[in-house]
Amino acid sequence: MNNLNRLREAMKSRNLEALLLSDPVNVGWATGFTGSFGFALVTPDGGRFLTDSRYTLQAEEQVQGLSKHSFATPQTGEGFLAENVQAMALPRLAFEGTTVAYDTFTKWQSRLVGTELYSAGSVVGPLRMIKSPGEVAKIRNACKLTDACFDHVLRLVQPGVSEWDVQLDIEFYFRRNGAELAFAPIVVSGERSARPHGQASEKKLEKGDFLTMDFGAQVDGYCADLTRTVVVGEASERHREIYGQVLKAQLAAIGAMRPGVGAAEVDSVARTILDEKQLAKHFGHGLGHGLGRVVHDGGRLGIGSEDRLEMGQVWTVEPGVYIEGFGGVRIEDDVVVTESGVEVLTHSPKELLVLP
Repeated sequence: MNNLNRLREAMKSRNLEALLLSDPVNVGWATGFTGSFGFALVTPDGGRFLTDSRYTLQAEEQVQGLSKHSFATPQTGEGFLAENVQAMALPRLAFEGTTVAYDTFTKWQSRLVGTELYSAGSVVGPLRMIKSPGEVAKIRNACKLTDACFDHVLRLVQPGVSEWDVQLDIEFYFRRNGAELAFAPIVVSGERSARPHGQASEKKLEKGDFLTMDFGAQVDGYCADLTRTVVVGEASERHREIYGQVLKAQLAAIGAMRPGVGAAEVDSVARTILDEKQLAKHFGHGLGHGLGRVVHDGGRLGIGSEDRLEMGQVWTVEPGVYIEGFGGVRIEDDVVVTESGVEVLTHSPKELLVLP
């Protein structure tokens, strides 16, 4: 069953006569469209895809399962939407309130005379959490290229090279191989590696630095997300102790993942391992997040999360320890939940690497 039909089944179960999708990620998930602007008007047995003249030809190539319609200046998006809703004679129209700004809602409401416009909350979000085999295959390809990038960039790691140099090499590698970046790479070293989402700087790598690199390719619209931490030049006992405990926590968390397990339980496994060395207090973020068409897709592995693992979900697993004035370690892999556990999709080495 393709994504559009999955959406229609969900609409039927919720008694939604018609649904308006406007968020580009959700529109792309349902229709295959990769442009930056489009509406999907979906009904249980039909619907229309609306876009502007920039994407007329692209929509013809990409959009499946909906009739395609486009407009040009001086028509506006709100006006064209209203015309098509009227043509479809929709008395009630749901939208995803979790992705629509209030100002946008009021503009739609003023134009959709005779149609009741109401929020159905999140409709596509829960569906996106369960990946089809085709979606998993695309994530697998993104992971494969991301692993290759890590192997490629290791040759650059040595004292005197700047964080910027490493970041640019990652970006160039993906571009040269026909991929997009899933997100702006994180490259931080030395004391700066204690910044979980620090930005690369002109700082040069020095002997004894932790170097954390967090990056991912986007291939065919689906993302990978990999983090590895290495040591430049020489590793101390403190380096090895912290790294070893983070790796132990990550492996234990991955080992605890299977259908039916609570996301918060998995997070707790990692924190318990880190606490063996009094390191849990330095782990300030969640263990992971959903992964798919965006790098931070639906779902959260973390304290207080109410999510439960299900077959077909794809997660990152990324414990970290960040000590101000010393540095930090994060080890991250992408996994898909299977019938009996998980399959790890990223395969870059995880033993502590001391480079060069």
